Order: sequence, then structure tokens, then C-alpha cells
Amino acid sequence: MKKLLILATLAAASLGQPAFARPAPANPTVVVQHSDLDLRTEAGARTLQHRIRHAAATVCGTASDFDIEGKNDVRQCRKDTRVLASAQAELVIAGAARDRAIQVSSIQK
Repeated sequence: MKKLLILATLAAASLGQPAFARPAPANPTVVVQHSDLDLRTEAGARTLQHRIRHAAATVCGTASDFDIEGKNDVRQCRKDTRVLASAQAELVIAGAARDRAIQVSSIQK
């Protein structure tokens, strides 16, 4: 939550930047498809969770083995990203949006 507040503050501060300033990079995003899965089964739900874990690892990236703070940031990013994506997955599994893909975006970069 603190990082989201920081991001919002940085976004507001950037509005006063000159036109030639480089915009902040967009959060990396991976779309997790699930139309090929039978989400009524445990195997289908487990496969979807595996895809979400893989997508979270992709969007959060990695850090050097020598960068302890960076490794902790990546670990937290993956955890937070999986929580948000898993909430979307639960809705899909419950049938609220069966035909919609799950979009996984890093929230900490």
C-alpha cells in the first residue's frame, strides 16, 4: 500500500515535468489465457495458478544476487502480484467472467 502511495505521489509530481522529460515506463503486463482449461476441475485450477506464478515471475523480473534489497523487492512484487492475479482467477473459476483473460501487471516497478 505504501508503494502505491509513493507511485501516486510520483505520478502527480511528474505532471509538472517539461515536455522533453521521459515518461515512466509502463508496468510490464502478461495476459494469462485460461480458455483451454476446465476450471471446474482441481487440475485446471492448479494449472491456472501455475500460469499465474510464472506470469508474476516474468513481470516482476529478477535482481542480481549481490543486490539484497533488489531481491527483496522482486520477492515482494511477486507475492503482491500473485495475490491480485489470484483474486481475478477466483472470480473466473467461480464463473463470474469465464470468457475473460487474466491480466497480470507488476505493481512495484
